[in-house]
Amino acid sequence: MAFTMEVPNEAAIKNEVQEQVKPAPNDVARLQAVAESNVAEILTLDIDELAKKKYILQSIESFGAASMKRSASKNSMLQVTVGKLSKDGDEGGVVAKGLMDLNRELKELDPSLIDFTRTGIFGKLFDPIRAYFAKYQNADSSIAEIIASLDKGKTILKNDNITLEIEQQALRDLTKKLMKEIQLGTLMDASIEMQIDAAKARDEAPEKVRFVTEEVLFPLRQRIMDMQQMVVVNPQGVMATEIVIRNNKELMRGVERAKNVTVSALKTSVNVASALYHQKIVLKKIEMLNETTNNLISITYSDAEGGRG
Repeated sequence: MAFTMEVPNEAAIKNEVQEQVKPAPNDVARLQAVAESNVAEILTLDIDELAKKKYILQSIESFGAASMKRSASKNSMLQVTVGKLSKDGDEGGVVAKGLMDLNRELKELDPSLIDFTRTGIFGKLFDPIRAYFAKYQNADSSIAEIIASLDKGKTILKNDNITLEIEQQALRDLTKKLMKEIQLGTLMDASIEMQIDAAKARDEAPEKVRFVTEEVLFPLRQRIMDMQQMVVVNPQGVMATEIVIRNNKELMRGVERAKNVTVSALKTSVNVASALYHQKIVLKKIEMLNETTNNLISITYSDAEGGRG
């Protein structure tokens, strides 16, 4: 997959999964050779040779069965695992809940909501800026607890993703094997059908044609259909797992953003608000000093004028 900063949708993930499990051209060439060898052995079989006949029929019967059984087991396990782990991405998840709690705390502590110019009787009786800083001090410990909870949640998500990626790779490998088995079976099907048609046209070995058609070709086609259905199911499991993995990664990035950007932005805003608050106090004191100085100057000037009179 090429490097991209675009967020993938489900269709893109599905296409990516299908490309990953598709047999490579060199695999197809090898499977073609195996298919031709198998078909040649089937068509040259002496149907009265029971041991060889039994071996071929058992091989057809067991063809792809192990991959299908393992796939079914892996899908059942993934269904439970994905269902459990995906809860960490909903509103009840540790990280999702922590991010919501942090967002609520930060909104309540937004210093831009404080009116630094508030005056009047309520401004004299209740100082909103002083109350804000008291509230911030009280909330600081709560924010620290939320951040600690987010860090723990991030570790859980990271471990969950490791588990999911291992299981996902196992299912992807099984799907690759099934795709190759389907390819082999399809190639054998086409070759057998072509040679049977030729034998029928020449009216050759009707018993052999019946045997190959009914006891080899028919069960082979049934097994190919079963494997094709499983191949449809497996990528759905891979895709569901991939979505959970990517959601978990986004939640982990959310934790880092909350710690490194959002909380830092709040602290910067609080520092600015604090500076403005103290600046306001200093300005008030300077104004008081200036007023006192002006009064003293005025009194001194008045006394001097009175003495000259």
